[in-house]
Amino acid sequence: MQTHYINSEKLTFQRIFDLIKRNYKLALSEDAAAKIEHCRAYLDQKIASQDEPVYGINTGFGSLCDTSISKSELGQLQENLVMSHACGTGDLVPPEIVKLMLLLKVQSLSYGHSGVQRITVERLIDFYNNDVIPVVYEMGSLGASGDLAPLAHLSLPLLGKGEVYFEGRRQASEVVMKHFGWEPVKLQSKEGLALLNGTQFMSAYGVFTLLKTFRLSMLADIIGALSLEAFDGRLEPFYDQVHQIRHHKGQIATADRFRKLLEGSELISRKKAHVQDPYSFRCIPQVHGASKDSVNYVAYVFSNEINAVTDNPTIFPDDDLIISAGNFHGQPLALALDNLAIALSEWGNISERRTYQLLHGKRGLPPFLVASPGLNSGFMIPQYTAASLVSQNKQLCTPASVDSIESSQGQEDHVSMGANAATKALRVVLNLERILAIELFNAAQALEFRRPARSSEFIEEFVKAYREKVDFVDNDKVMYTEIARSVEFLKTVPLNIPDALMKGI
Repeated sequence: MQTHYINSEKLTFQRIFDLIKRNYKLALSEDAAAKIEHCRAYLDQKIASQDEPVYGINTGFGSLCDTSISKSELGQLQENLVMSHACGTGDLVPPEIVKLMLLLKVQSLSYGHSGVQRITVERLIDFYNNDVIPVVYEMGSLGASGDLAPLAHLSLPLLGKGEVYFEGRRQASEVVMKHFGWEPVKLQSKEGLALLNGTQFMSAYGVFTLLKTFRLSMLADIIGALSLEAFDGRLEPFYDQVHQIRHHKGQIATADRFRKLLEGSELISRKKAHVQDPYSFRCIPQVHGASKDSVNYVAYVFSNEINAVTDNPTIFPDDDLIISAGNFHGQPLALALDNLAIALSEWGNISERRTYQLLHGKRGLPPFLVASPGLNSGFMIPQYTAASLVSQNKQLCTPASVDSIESSQGQEDHVSMGANAATKALRVVLNLERILAIELFNAAQALEFRRPARSSEFIEEFVKAYREKVDFVDNDKVMYTEIARSVEFLKTVPLNIPDALMKGI
């Protein structure tokens, strides 16, 4: 069993990917445990020695911040907070994203600025290690004061309340707690607020979407290169000189990758009858590259966030400070997630245009990519499906971050709506995966009409692997199963990418 020790070292996307793929267990490092206990001891001493109001510790919440709470009721105050804020609704958050929420919440609480008990953090780790996954609902967060409703559902099982997934079944938390012999955690002052304030719902969705994005970025280039070959496209628009005089990193990296993907291709090097290609081929470096630059920015934002303390108030024991501020506000994530959705949507937009171009019956390809069009509709309708997905992505790209609705009697008068941005971005990336699968379905079909000419060794090997899942279409057949197999291929195909192709996302 491999163990990842929660500590102050930067949590990276690669590390998160490894934790998921290799099923690591979590444990607190000695340093993290010491910081948690030091902060808790400071807070206990502070509460015992003063009666001044400290937001969320001995006061109510939100607009009730001026209501004082007696010391004997501080624990009940925190438990009430968790129960009353568990107001999620709608679809259930996928368990793999909830597990990411657990990881990111533990990471945030480990820095020793949140005032939680060690047992509280260790119980969250118990949930993660034993695949006890809280039932969390998709709707309910405004993205400030953090992800209150979804994080309340994440925290309910600590109290023996709510529901969890365990051993493939949705069960009452109380039942699963008894199975492990775990007693409900008795929350102390400030703990409910530490658990509920924070951006771990937005962050988990963002990380999950980014991990898919990193893979689809490479696949978009590979499939785009295959389509270029199938369309008998020109390589000149990918020459380095063109891109160096515009300076954009993503554009330069995309063109470089295409040149390497197509190195040694008989098709790309042969003489062309046409002078220019349509924009969806000729402008791939500019379009794919711009999205890469946006994704890099989004990755920078989330890299900061998953290594941050985002609850409130924030405790600084060594400075004798307890500060009520706004690190829970999801504005950095909301803006980044809207940006990410647009970047992903554009990959899908230009992909569908390439699919459309392949069906025209131009450049020696048969209409709709079948030998007997008319009797056969061929690949006519997969393009409709791609167009539908592209259209939905455009609708989903209406930014959530420009909206704000006042809450808590005006105390929380500007919110980020980052949670809605997060769930939309995930839908966009899942649609993109399907759009690219349809382009692959079409491009691999079109390539066969170029035989006996060959593409590059890399492209030919990629198509060979695809043909083990999806056959060439001679005559009309049921197509949705072929699209489903194409999607599954993109999810599972090993990307044995040479180092030379790994530049950029």
